[in-house]
Amino acid sequence: MFIGRQRELKRLNQMYQSGRLEAAVIYGRRRVGKTTLISEFCKDKRTIFFAAQENSARQNLEGLSEAVRAADAGELSEDGGRFSFQSFRDAFLRVAQMARSERLVLVIDEYPYLAQAERGISSLLQNFLDHQFKATQLFLILCGSSMSFMENQVLGYQSPLYGRRTAQFKILPFDYRETGEWFPEYSYEEKAIMYGVTGGVPLYLEQFSQTRTVRENILEQMFDRSAMLFEEPSNLLKQELREPSVYNSVITAIADGKSKLSEIAAETNMETGLCTKYIANLITLGIVRRETPVTNLQTKRPIYQLDDQFFRFWYTFIPRNMSAIVSGRIRTTYDAAVGEYLSDYMGLTFERMCRDYILYYDERLPFAVGAVGQWWGGHPQTHRQAQIDVVVTAADGGCGIVGSCKFKNRLVSEEELNLLEDYAKAMGAFTKNYYYLFSKSGFTELLKKRAGETGVRLVPLNEMYD
Repeated sequence: MFIGRQRELKRLNQMYQSGRLEAAVIYGRRRVGKTTLISEFCKDKRTIFFAAQENSARQNLEGLSEAVRAADAGELSEDGGRFSFQSFRDAFLRVAQMARSERLVLVIDEYPYLAQAERGISSLLQNFLDHQFKATQLFLILCGSSMSFMENQVLGYQSPLYGRRTAQFKILPFDYRETGEWFPEYSYEEKAIMYGVTGGVPLYLEQFSQTRTVRENILEQMFDRSAMLFEEPSNLLKQELREPSVYNSVITAIADGKSKLSEIAAETNMETGLCTKYIANLITLGIVRRETPVTNLQTKRPIYQLDDQFFRFWYTFIPRNMSAIVSGRIRTTYDAAVGEYLSDYMGLTFERMCRDYILYYDERLPFAVGAVGQWWGGHPQTHRQAQIDVVVTAADGGCGIVGSCKFKNRLVSEEELNLLEDYAKAMGAFTKNYYYLFSKSGFTELLKKRAGETGVRLVPLNEMYD
């Protein structure tokens, strides 16, 4: 089942229809569905699909040779036996010959593996893109999961391939609404929770079934030692990073509520400068994000939060329940140890959902959107910390949206609006404020009446999905 990615698929097909030489770079974290997207795009097109391996250059050349031979109707090896070009240059020359008379897609999946095995491959591709491929109908796709490599060694200014791409696609996990498409029979609340559990990563979504309850899905796919997702964070850190244990300690500190650099460094017992390097790598992987108040982006005091919802769920609930999981008692303790805290856990997830709703789906915005984020700062009257869940600036400045997000099992009352108005005054960023209140459970009648009189926007969960 192919879900989502319609925008990327449409763009790729538009490029394909151009008939000229195209070079697309597709990258993103592991498990996010890059290969699935490419396969969907290529399913009705003549394609050479080569998946590079963590092997020697010779072994990768043999793999590329077999991929070329398979797309060349076996013409390169009449007896059907194994065939290998003598060099990558020879292989690319054959690709150029094949692409002169008809449209041909060449996919090099996990390109960083090939570049590591054959150090000069990027320079060779640069030369071919500038010369031999120039007059062909080739559609080259370079795909990779190593974010730092793809951004620095393929897209970066120092790369031999710099300036040769005709498009780049950074593939992100699905947002909350796309995630909900995997579970059409679930309630809106259940869809939201599944987004909070999986983070919208396609491979993780594939592990869950809508024929089971949310509770059963979590127990079977997250709290079972034999389940793939149980050891996924550890495996992913080992695949991507050289010191997984150190990164694990940084993630644990952030999951435990340490959000300032000084707090994270103290918790992990390292210097702030070194801690910054580890955090930067986690930001590159999309696991951690650096957050600043949206009306003061230049602040020197950012906070750090787990951006990957799957990691946040895992580190919130798995370690503290490890004994129950290992002993097989988690089913009897789940409701008290996990279920009771899901609404609290979903608070940050819901805030992200509300920001994404405004950014991508809200068709009733009062102005063109500039920046979307949150705000925090000192209250001038109470001298206490104030925090606003959603802040949206207008593209032309002046006015803005301030919003509150509540994923609670109770109706939101006018007290929440009063508090939001007070915090908006403390922020003092806009000449005109538009107030948005988001709620999982709905709103009191008094708040509905007041909202109708003042133009305050009330957004229930179902509206965010409709």
